[in-house]
Amino acid sequence: MSYVIGVDLGTSAVKTVLVNREGQVAFEASEAYPLSQPKPGYSEQNPEDWVEKTLISLRKLLEVSAVPAHEIEGLSFSGQMHGLVLLDDQHQVIRPAILWNDTRTTAQCRRIEQELGEDLLRIARNRALEGFTLPKILWVQEQEPDNWSKAALFLLPKDYVRYRLTGDLAMDYSDAAGTLLLDVAGKSWSTRIAEAFSLPESFFPRLVESFDDTGALLAEVADETGLSAQTRVYAGGADNACGAIGAGILTEGQTMCSIGTSGVVLSYEERRNLDFEGKVHFFNHSEKDAFYIMGVTLAAGYSLEWFRSTFGEGRSFEALLDGVDQIAPGAAGLLFTPYIVGERTPHPDAEIRGSFIGIDAAHKLPHFARSVLEGITFSLRESIDILRESGKTITEVISIGGGAKNETWLQMQADIFNAEVIRLENEQGPAMGAAMLAAYGSGWFESLEQCASAFLRTSRSYVPDQERAARYDELFGIYQDVYAQTAGLSSKLAAFRG
Repeated sequence: MSYVIGVDLGTSAVKTVLVNREGQVAFEASEAYPLSQPKPGYSEQNPEDWVEKTLISLRKLLEVSAVPAHEIEGLSFSGQMHGLVLLDDQHQVIRPAILWNDTRTTAQCRRIEQELGEDLLRIARNRALEGFTLPKILWVQEQEPDNWSKAALFLLPKDYVRYRLTGDLAMDYSDAAGTLLLDVAGKSWSTRIAEAFSLPESFFPRLVESFDDTGALLAEVADETGLSAQTRVYAGGADNACGAIGAGILTEGQTMCSIGTSGVVLSYEERRNLDFEGKVHFFNHSEKDAFYIMGVTLAAGYSLEWFRSTFGEGRSFEALLDGVDQIAPGAAGLLFTPYIVGERTPHPDAEIRGSFIGIDAAHKLPHFARSVLEGITFSLRESIDILRESGKTITEVISIGGGAKNETWLQMQADIFNAEVIRLENEQGPAMGAAMLAAYGSGWFESLEQCASAFLRTSRSYVPDQERAARYDELFGIYQDVYAQTAGLSSKLAAFRG
């Protein structure tokens, strides 16, 4: 028997999956690590925690599975996007990594816009938002000159872990597209952007395809994990690109909804010259010479976790959502907006904050829980609508992540998106996508699409109920009004958040 491993380096934990040639997950393991928020809006992690927990997870995977190391042919990565890892000339980490959900860089975003003007969207194909990597680089330039004086190279989170496992320094196109430093259509680092901010060529890692072989495991890593030093390591991709691969989003028109900490609506695209005026993200796919269009809700699953930890009194997610199926669409006039850490699509606004609108004395916990689910899904529908306005026909959406684990929520997605929603039989999200990159890199299949056909199977589909869909259309219009009505209030309240 032959196997590959997918490693998904998330925001809260690293997940490893062992996958056989039939696409079945034989074993999986997970290890959590801490998140540091030293100031409001700050979000950091210690890159050493990623490495340590990845090694532990891999070792546990080998121990629990008892699979002989020589049967594991390849390993690849999925990783949280945008996070800045700065290395010195000895390739040592200079400071904690600044993560994708860090919002300290508003001033740097304005500087990027002023310096680059229309060239930003023409080259990087995305707006300057606090989550991206370039604003973080500029923040360190401006605020931490001692650290900046040591900086010789930057990497993204999964690329640093791969470096520590193999000794190879590289970055794949799908992750590089989220830095604001890549010429997305041209698939090269942008000289125009680099020169604008005095970034030398040596500061950038070499670019590779997601399925490229980046070497074997270092001997000490093989010893520590139990893997063979002959196991090949493939570059991997951004978590959203790997999530798309793991959901089979590999041909024109296919669309995915992924609900994790953040929420993503993603659609495959081969046309490189589409202009969305920055309303949605346009990134390189892990499939060669392909792209994907993506809208993001910053706090999707995180909104539900916040609600559970704040008001759930120790309930599990299952207990928290018990009874929401008995509440009619609209939660008896209660509406939630999931802007609790700001928003990305269609409102790139770091200051907007969430709200419950329409609270009534008759509302109970299930009403609030349902309104949170509906608000998250409305935010994702805004991305669906932008894709439809671009000319895409969206009649099917593959749902992955936390939003694919609850029957009521899956039906809600179908009704709010007014599209058939499909749940996969063996949904592992980005971890499966990483495993598929390793399988393709190892030569198991002639294409990623062929791999998806062999690995992925539909579990169940959810068809929209037209009466509920019409009701949600009406409520969605009200939801869209809330941003404009609360943006000014949120800006005024920002001074009181510390």
